[in-house]
Amino acid sequence: MDFVVDFYSLHETFLINVAIAVAIFMLFLILRRIFVNYILKLVIRFTDKTNTCLDTAIIRSFEKSLRVFFIILGIYLSSLYLPLQEKHDLMFLGIWRISIIILIAWGLYNFVGNFSNIFAEVENKLDISVDKILVPFFSKVIKVVIVILTFVLIISELGYDINGFIAGLGLGGLAIALAAQNTASNIFGGIVIITDKPFSIGDWIESPSVEGTVEDINFRSTRVRTFADAVVTVPNATLANQPVTNWTRMGRRRITFNLGVTYTTPRKKIQACVYKIKYMLENHKDIHQQTIFVRFDSFNDSSLDIFLYFFTKTTNWGEFLKVKEDVNYKIMEILEEEGVSVAFPSRSLYLETPIDISK
Repeated sequence: MDFVVDFYSLHETFLINVAIAVAIFMLFLILRRIFVNYILKLVIRFTDKTNTCLDTAIIRSFEKSLRVFFIILGIYLSSLYLPLQEKHDLMFLGIWRISIIILIAWGLYNFVGNFSNIFAEVENKLDISVDKILVPFFSKVIKVVIVILTFVLIISELGYDINGFIAGLGLGGLAIALAAQNTASNIFGGIVIITDKPFSIGDWIESPSVEGTVEDINFRSTRVRTFADAVVTVPNATLANQPVTNWTRMGRRRITFNLGVTYTTPRKKIQACVYKIKYMLENHKDIHQQTIFVRFDSFNDSSLDIFLYFFTKTTNWGEFLKVKEDVNYKIMEILEEEGVSVAFPSRSLYLETPIDISK
């Protein structure tokens, strides 16, 4: 009879513990819904009104992690009330610790993805300039570091020897490095580009391999969008070992050409054209005044050449073409005012024996 009483007592205790575990889990599901629908939205609404985007970035980065955290916490606390064996309790504890590591790493990984907005705010607040090339590169580096540290911590929680694991990585890394020399050279090429900074994201560059606008720089390659709107991926090792012209960093843009006029143009007309063209350039608002040359330069085969050499203030391609067009129109106007004609290639032919055209 005592055995039956003890059995019913144990059975009743088991059911009570299971009921408590289920109640705890349901409570955390309700708390999760309240947190997501009310508290989290209220916090985000408050952070959106602050003067910094850092708090908003942190909340939004850990938003998904916090949602999952309530479920994991509910499962763990529920497991404490279940009549499990000690090894099962240790298993739930290990799962809980690994889950926390993954959730924190998940939030940090998302936070690093918002570095571009954070750096933009730092630039505005501190009045400093952060190169655009550094933000995505270091963002990817930090993401890789987070993934590696998370993996190492999980390995440690599972009971494996980290020292042996790291030593194995060293030997394995040597074998991988020998088998992937090109990849390693591209990574070092990317480091050279980052440190030397021959160009940045958004710059217009030209090299023997490609010409266009830099869109992205990663560990292995640089992505360039050409003027034909195609995307070319160039290995970093190639760009690091080639001469690269960064047209974006021009302080001004050059215009130079020879203006050929006919040989029948009088000397005074040429002098007047030279003077008026130079005067026009010196008073043009879009022409850089540091270097302007307008000179009667040479006696060409079919023309008398006036040499022009000057720079525009703008380096933008579209604006440059607009200024160049305006200068050309003004030069044409000067030539028309002076009655001077532009020469074209021609050749005179002299015959020793005149041709009788009457026949």
